[in-house]
Parts: sequence; structure tokens; C-alpha cells
Amino acid sequence: MRTPVTIIGAGLGGLTLARVLHVHGIPSVVHEAEASPAARAQGGMLDIHEHNGQPALRAAGLFEEFRGLVLEGRETTRALAPDGTVLFADADESTRGRPEVQRGELRRLLFDSLPEGTVRWGHKAEGVRALGGGRHEVRFTDGTTAVADLLVGADGAWSRVRPLLSDAVPTYTGTSFVETYLYEGPVRHPAAAKAVGGGAMMALAPGRGISAHRESDDTLHTYVALSRPRAWFDAVDFTDAEATAARIAAEFEGWAPELTALITDGETAPVLRPLHTLPVGHRWERVPGVTLLGDAAHLMIPSGEGANLAMLDGAELGAALAAHPDDTEAALAAYEREMFPRGAAEAAEAVRLHDLMFGERAPHGLIAMFRGDEDPTR
Repeated sequence: MRTPVTIIGAGLGGLTLARVLHVHGIPSVVHEAEASPAARAQGGMLDIHEHNGQPALRAAGLFEEFRGLVLEGRETTRALAPDGTVLFADADESTRGRPEVQRGELRRLLFDSLPEGTVRWGHKAEGVRALGGGRHEVRFTDGTTAVADLLVGADGAWSRVRPLLSDAVPTYTGTSFVETYLYEGPVRHPAAAKAVGGGAMMALAPGRGISAHRESDDTLHTYVALSRPRAWFDAVDFTDAEATAARIAAEFEGWAPELTALITDGETAPVLRPLHTLPVGHRWERVPGVTLLGDAAHLMIPSGEGANLAMLDGAELGAALAAHPDDTEAALAAYEREMFPRGAAEAAEAVRLHDLMFGERAPHGLIAMFRGDEDPTR
């Protein structure tokens, strides 16, 4: 008898796991804190990579459906100087194996591929305790509980499942993002839209930067990066959108107005996104009946790999469970054996990329990497 799987978290990783299990005839249930699939915006664009995200979607039997979600022309990348000068630009010829999709549409594709009732919405995990014999009880904030024969923490940075396996907690990296949106870019914000171009734009300097992406419906989705202590951001009143935008924009005094407009002309309240990470190489000893995937296992600084890794984790865990139908522990051990070094390598690369973007040589190290310099840190 195959062991049913209890998954905490209906992000891309948890849903990919549930879908791959379903493909192999293994039942699962996914508990998600959000009240419904439309409870909140699901973030912006994702580039889905040939070596991790795309194989995960193939394993889920959803690759062709995924191709139907791709927004053509969004792979182009531009790097600008603070004065708006174009330092680097490439054309999107759709040859780099990183097609762009909206995160929310990809999540909906995965959710819609599951049997009705697989995802239990409005179930926010509050705590987990071991019952012995590899079984665990999950307690939810609504007072209900669930007993899991096999428990998977796909519940992100602040995972409630992780303490069963590890004492590690995320730490602040010293950098935060502030997120804004501008709608109908070419019509309502033509100068900013021209600066962003058809895909991704980065204007970077040591310790700060403005990055934006042209999304569906010509939305300009911006992340403003600042390397500042948490206390600096705590002193900003994010409940006052106009004052917040002005305060953040003041850190970019002298930058081109078409770039600072991505902050000051934002049509949504600025949202603070502090960046936290787990230690590079985070791992744990095998504990019966429980494992982690995605950010719960290897939270790293943003590099474009987090969602892809979570999906590959989910797909490989599902495949391991299918390959060991009578030995769950062998399946979990096989999955973790591959997942640990993969996550460690990507986390280390993310640290390197972050330094290229915001370190002392920004943006020249990143541009050298774009141009194929073998050692962009020189």
C-alpha cells in the first residue's frame, strides 16, 4: 500500500509534487494558508529553465500546456547606467532556454491539473509535532489538525515543518527589495516603458539598484534594491505610499527620471521585501516520515533559480516515492542525496550573482558575465 503524502504549502514546489504523485497514482493532500487560489497576487514573471524547471513540468505531464503560457519576447535583457545610458542589451531570439511566464498562471496550471479537493485552502499550519513511527500531527490556526504518515514541508522561508529537521532559521542578508507596479506602461508611462524595453531591465550601482520587467498587458513590475539595515526600513512608514515612494527615490538622487519614475509613479502601494537566506549548504540528518523542498529546504538570495529549484525538488521527490512504493525512507534518502548538493551549489552561485549586481564593481561585473567573460569578478 502506497503511503499517502501530506504537503504543507501550495506554492509551485508543493503543487508540482502533488501533480507528479497524481501522475503516478499516489494520493496526496496539500494544505495551504491562503483562502483561495486568487487570495493575493502571485508575483511577477518567471523564467523557466531547461535544466530544472522544464524537466519538472515534463515529469508533471504539463510541458505543452506550459508552452501555451509563455510570453514571447520577454527574454531580452538590458543593463542601464544610472543616467539611463544603455550599457548592455541583447535581443530575445528565444534560444536561451529560459522562456518567461507569469507565476500566477503557472500556479493555476498546476492547481487545475489536480483532482478536486487535493488542495485544502485556508489551512495555515501553526505547528507540527512528532507522534512516533514516522507519523506527525500538523496543527492549523483554525484549531483543526491533520495526522501525516509522510509529511513534506513546502511552506517556504518561515516553514513550520523545518524545526522537525533543523534548528536553522533564515537570517537577513542586509538587502531589501521594494516592489512597485506601473500599468499600461507605453501609454501611461512612456519614458519608463522605453527604459525597461521589451523584457528585463537592470540599473545597478554598489548597494542599490532598480530592476523592472515588462509583464503581460504591458505592466512594468519593479523591484528597487537597497542594501540597508532592517532598522532603516523600519523607520519608513510603508502605510503612507506617497511618502514611502519619495523616501526610497531619494536614495537614487541624480539618477535618470525615467528610472526613478518606476518608484515615484508606482500605482500600487510600495511593498517591502526583506531578503533572508538559510546557510549555504543547509542540510539535516534523515528523520523518518518528513522532508522539505524549495525555500523551506534551501532558501537563497534571489537569483532566478528559486522557483525552478522548488519545482524540480517536487518532481524528483514525487519520482523517488513512485520508484520506492514500499520503502518511503529509501525514497526520502534518495531524494535528499540529490537535493542537498544541488541546493548548495545554486545558493553559492546566488551569493556570487548578488555580489556582481550590488557589490563594489556593480554593474561592470554583471555586464562582463553577460558578455561571456570567463572571470567577471576581475
